[in-house]
Amino acid sequence: MTRIWEQLQFLRPGWTDLAEILIVAFLLYRILRVIQQTRAMQIVLGVVLLAFSYGVARLLDLILIRTLLEAVFQYGAIAVLVVFQPELRAALARLGQSRMMRAFQHLEGSSRVTEEIVEAIERLARARHGAIIAIEQEVGLGEYAETGSSVEAPVSAEMLVTIFTPYSPLHDGAVLIAGDRIRSAGAILPLTQSPVSDRSLGTRHRAALGLSEETDAIVIVVSEETAQVAVAISGTLERAVNSERLRAIVSGNDLSVDSATTAAQPDPASVAFTGPRPTL
Repeated sequence: MTRIWEQLQFLRPGWTDLAEILIVAFLLYRILRVIQQTRAMQIVLGVVLLAFSYGVARLLDLILIRTLLEAVFQYGAIAVLVVFQPELRAALARLGQSRMMRAFQHLEGSSRVTEEIVEAIERLARARHGAIIAIEQEVGLGEYAETGSSVEAPVSAEMLVTIFTPYSPLHDGAVLIAGDRIRSAGAILPLTQSPVSDRSLGTRHRAALGLSEETDAIVIVVSEETAQVAVAISGTLERAVNSERLRAIVSGNDLSVDSATTAAQPDPASVAFTGPRPTL
């Protein structure tokens, strides 16, 4: 009995074993979180199915099926790397974006991005050019980015104003921003399914509400009819947003939305830009 117990000593976990289990569990969790937003999830499900089939083939001694699956496993990895290279590259890039790393990136580049977005909104509102911009938060916007045209350019006021210039190819859709980059333009967003009592709200406002209901994105809308700026967060729309208020929202300093301003109908002249620090 003593000899058997000594042979089973390896089953007693130590602190290093627990640390390894936690590290592996965290990595698996991060990988699953990343691939659930890409076609890589389909790859994983396919691999699991093939592995299950291979196990059954070995159990039942199905030599032909086992041989074929062994060949698939041997060369399939190379084919997956070639066919799904863009998705895998994007997934690996997101894998390293932990909360801590995003915090450092936020401190480093958020101020510049905020100012570029606010400047672009100011210029669009002055020119009465309609626009809708979604800023990604914790929930990824990958599925919506696929409906538009990939841009992958640094956030700049000039780029945003150019995209929403009337009659430009992408001005009717939404711009999706992730971090300090414009990820997609001309994207199609879901319209809100909730009843909207205010008939003055157009398609852009309904799309902003729809996306904010399904994700935690900050969605900014510029009305071409009134030059008003509105912000949708968590299914709530705040209208007549001025520059300082928008700056606070985009920078993350104040994500509370005042739904009472939704019904406000200020004179367009009151939201016109004047002076060195214009109001939206």
